[in-house]
Amino acid sequence: MVCHVTYSSCMILIMLTDHRQLFEGSEAINRRLRRGDALFQAGDAASQIALVREGEMHLLRSTSAGATVILQTAGPGEILAEASAYSDIHHCRGVAAQATLVTLLTIAGFRRGLTQNPDLAEAWAAHLARSVQSARMLSEIRTLRTVAERVDAWVGEGGVLPARGHWQELASELGVTREALYRELARRR
Repeated sequence: MVCHVTYSSCMILIMLTDHRQLFEGSEAINRRLRRGDALFQAGDAASQIALVREGEMHLLRSTSAGATVILQTAGPGEILAEASAYSDIHHCRGVAAQATLVTLLTIAGFRRGLTQNPDLAEAWAAHLARSVQSARMLSEIRTLRTVAERVDAWVGEGGVLPARGHWQELASELGVTREALYRELARRR
């Protein structure tokens, strides 16, 4: 699993239990994905919200320059693309980073669950606020000029350097080329 500092990594364990409750009803369906399978594409209607049960999902956005940026890495217990609960369409792609099991719930069912449980709704609002804070922090890191500054800031915010096979994902999160990140990590060793 990739260690990361994205807005998804701020979810606390007690919230994981709460959010899972929404996905236990008869409306929820499970779907298995292979690495590289897309759960949704940018422009698709946003009709379901996904809870990752096993594996890992990436929320990807393509820039106008043709680069792909990882905006979220969602692991077990995390909800992918939280903003989709309040949008008519997906603005990014949801792609399995590895073999993954997700539980899907209609957005209407998800939102109904929140309205029926004020404590859960409050926890959800707090989670979304932390998500915004983390996204802003990552955005700030991406404005730093050098790869070394970005890596230092990312580690300073609690990021742990991933295993060698996952460096490309970190490069995408930091908004640098994988070659530049490889050179920086080799220099640090």
